[in-house]
Amino acid sequence: MPMDGSLKTIYRARLVSLSLPLVGFALGLLLWEVLVRASGQSAHVLPGPLQVVTSMGELIADGTIFKHAVASLFRVTAGFYLAILFGIPLGILLGRLKSAWHVLNPVIQFLRPISPLAWIPLAMLWFGIGDKPAIFLIFLSSFFPLVVSTTVAVGAINPVYFQVAANFNLTRLEVITKIVVPAIVPSVVTALRITVMIAWVVVVAAEMIAVQSGLGYLILDSRNALRLDYVMVGMIVIGMIGLILDWAMRRLGRIEFARWNAGQG
Repeated sequence: MPMDGSLKTIYRARLVSLSLPLVGFALGLLLWEVLVRASGQSAHVLPGPLQVVTSMGELIADGTIFKHAVASLFRVTAGFYLAILFGIPLGILLGRLKSAWHVLNPVIQFLRPISPLAWIPLAMLWFGIGDKPAIFLIFLSSFFPLVVSTTVAVGAINPVYFQVAANFNLTRLEVITKIVVPAIVPSVVTALRITVMIAWVVVVAAEMIAVQSGLGYLILDSRNALRLDYVMVGMIVIGMIGLILDWAMRRLGRIEFARWNAGQG
């Protein structure tokens, strides 16, 4: 049965959206191979795509890459969830209570520009070696952006909603659950998408110092062993997981935005 014009248009659009990224990656691989051949460097200094793919197969076959990827994802998940647990409620508090905002906002704005990596020496002294310092650094990298984003989102809520809540004698808890939380969901989801990528970047750096597992550790250990092909495998896996995390957060954003629009309608 022949397709009508609208279905053909949709099919072509999807085909183009899938093929263009593949073309981009293919061009990147081609450029990589050209640079390897033109540089004249040995494979130990600048491994080519084929060697890196072979090395990736080795790390997949013995389970090494999965072990390190799971370790990194565990730390990101733990630190990110802790940041959500503490950051979003604090942002709601700062957005609703001016007195709390005047007291805590200067402290937050003072600490926020400090790179999470600057806390590494203190994290190692406080928590030792292992998962805890890495989780702490991820928590810091995610906490402040979530607090600020949530505070701004709460402050942008139309005051009319709160006036209506006062007319209906809603309690503070009801105001939070029925007005504030639904109103800030789209902004918070966008902040979560940005923050999870920051956390993913930070965990790789933290694992180069404070732990003995994870993709960051794999890269550092491979560099010390002069296995730059393994280093590149680690970099590729980091990029792939980053793409998946970004896709998942964009998907969540679309779902929440659709629910928000349905609720508004």
